[in-house]
Amino acid sequence: MKIELASSYGFCYGVKRAIDIAQKHQNSLTYGPLIHNKDEINRLREGFNIGLANSLSDIKRDDTVVIRTHGIPKNELKILKEQDNRVIDATCPYVTKPQQIVEKMSKAGYSVIIFGDKNHPEIKGVVSYAEGEDAYIVLDKDELEKLPLRGRVAVVAQTTRKPEDFLKIVNALILKHKEVRVFNTICNATFENQDAAEELAKRADVMIVIGGKHSSNTKQLHSIASRGCKDSYLIENESELRKEWFRDKELCGISAGASTPDWIVQNVIKRINEIK
Repeated sequence: MKIELASSYGFCYGVKRAIDIAQKHQNSLTYGPLIHNKDEINRLREGFNIGLANSLSDIKRDDTVVIRTHGIPKNELKILKEQDNRVIDATCPYVTKPQQIVEKMSKAGYSVIIFGDKNHPEIKGVVSYAEGEDAYIVLDKDELEKLPLRGRVAVVAQTTRKPEDFLKIVNALILKHKEVRVFNTICNATFENQDAAEELAKRADVMIVIGGKHSSNTKQLHSIASRGCKDSYLIENESELRKEWFRDKELCGISAGASTPDWIVQNVIKRINEIK
């Protein structure tokens, strides 16, 4: 059986940047998991003594705090700065952008639509930058019908959403409102990884997608791979591989989410070579 990596996979710019920042600040805390990959979080803890704070109550006044790549709510960032913590901001610049847009457009009197998952840390941070209460998080165009939107609407997207789904939201808004400001805040790395996974899945007999089970972009990759290859599996590391997945297969395709380090990918490849 041949093993082929997708032409684009794994760490995006924002994740690489966040890990580089964290490694330069040993003996610190990250507020929330730095990225959605528990194995890399464990590596940072064991190799660089980087702890994890899940709430503000876990943080002492003299702690150095690294802000996760997904960002945090505006009021929580303010609290950290007011209590004199040393704050190191590792928020991805592509996440900072929708935060800035939401703040600017809400101040300008626009209703703001945020296309994304309300439970995702990125979106919790983005919506916190809205001035007032005229900002709404939606996942489906049908949700727009119930919203008391103004005549002017601005719309942004979670960085890891699918462009075709974002377009459905945008089209629905354009049909009902005279002025719609559209800001495409989906990350290019997401496009590239998704396109590469889609192309490989069409040729593969089995697809392995590697990444955190709670990672939005990894789950999207698995969904895309499954459309092209029915035998597609989402794993976090090599321990989850099963020998029967590869029986009578000729081509194994591999992709990985934006929070998946290459050392995990290589461990997976090594294990597949051992069991195939």
